[in-house]
Amino acid sequence: MQKLYSFQKSKSDTLKPKESTIEFLLSYSKALSVMKYKKLEFDTLLN
Repeated sequence: MQKLYSFQKSKSDTLKPKESTIEFLLSYSKALSVMKYKKLEFDTLLN
């Protein structure tokens, strides 16, 4: 059991997401709207 938890991943691995993933996240963030009313927050997704 000790060997299973002692392995550390190298920190030099960089993530390379697909272009479609980046486009999806950008379009989602552009469509997301957060409205605040008193102490409440309302999240709406505008299409």
